[in-house]
Amino acid sequence: MKKNAKAYIFLFILAGVIIVLDQYTKNLVRANLDYGEIWAPWEWMIPYARVVHWYNTGVAFGLFQGMGLLFTFLPLIVVILIFIFYTRLAGDSWWMRIAIGLEFGGAIGNLIDRIKIGHVTDFISVGNFAVFNVADASITVGVCVLLIALWQEEKKNSTKPVQ
Repeated sequence: MKKNAKAYIFLFILAGVIIVLDQYTKNLVRANLDYGEIWAPWEWMIPYARVVHWYNTGVAFGLFQGMGLLFTFLPLIVVILIFIFYTRLAGDSWWMRIAIGLEFGGAIGNLIDRIKIGHVTDFISVGNFAVFNVADASITVGVCVLLIALWQEEKKNSTKPVQ
C-alpha cells in the first residue's frame, strides 16, 4: 500500500507540473495574442520558430477537426484508466512511471481546455510542422519514453536464460 502511495504521489507531482506549465503558457498566449497572431523575439526567426495563437478542435497534428465532443470523452476515459491501472502499468520501472506521468499530465492539460473553452489552444510553431502546445509535447515525449522503456525491458528479457 505504501509503495502504491509513493507511486501515485510521483504521478500527481509530475502531472501537476505539466498541467501548471501547460495552462500557464496557454493563458499567456490567449491573453497576449489574438487568434492567428504570430510573435517571435526576432523577425529572422519567424520562418523557423514562432509563437502563434491557434485553436485545435481535433487531435494531434490537426487531424479530425470538429470532433471536439468525441475528443473530450476519449481523453477523459484514458485519464481514468491511467489513474486506475497506473501501478500495474508502471510496475517498478521509473521510465514507465515517467512516461505514463507525462502522458497523464498532457492528457489532463488538453482536457481542461476542451472542457473550459471547447477547443485546445496550440501555440508552438516550428518550421512547417503542426502547431502544438506543452501538453502535446508532454504526450509525445511520454510515448517516446514509453517505447524506449518497453524496448529496454524486451532487451533485458531476451538476454535472460530460458529455464
